Amino acid sequence: MGIVLTWDQALVERSVRRRYGETVVFTNGIFDLLHVGHLDYLEHAKALGDYLVVGINGDSSAYHIKGLGRPLVPCQERARLLSALAPVDAVVVFNQDTANQLVEALRPDIYVKGGDWGRHKLPPEVAVVKSYGGRVEYMPLLPDRSTTNLIERILKSYGSEL
Repeated sequence: MGIVLTWDQALVERSVRRRYGETVVFTNGIFDLLHVGHLDYLEHAKALGDYLVVGINGDSSAYHIKGLGRPLVPCQERARLLSALAPVDAVVVFNQDTANQLVEALRPDIYVKGGDWGRHKLPPEVAVVKSYGGRVEYMPLLPDRSTTNLIERILKSYGSEL
């Protein structure tokens, strides 16, 4: 089981991992309404290295990115839920729209994003990762497994009954 770290704690932990020669993997996202697609993605990310850090958007940046009504789950709850997942070693909250500053500070060996990103739509953090010689990996996504898809299914199933 992982832990929720402040930025300062994450930087200290990164130094310790580097000292022991461990491979640090980093990914980020909103992770609103956890589902099996998230778990599958995180399992694949963890398999790439020794220590998986997950950055999650704080509530204000999640709202700015996703819009009205999001996030559904407050960031401290999302962080706690993610840290309880077996593949996750640490969770760090960031309040910017991108994880650029956190990636620059942590300098993970491997940066991971889902397969919905790629050649035609590069994550903004890729330039930062490449600037220090890190590696970028894209993980496959489970079909029809997304928070947006889950919300749509709930609304379709229950409509105005909610």
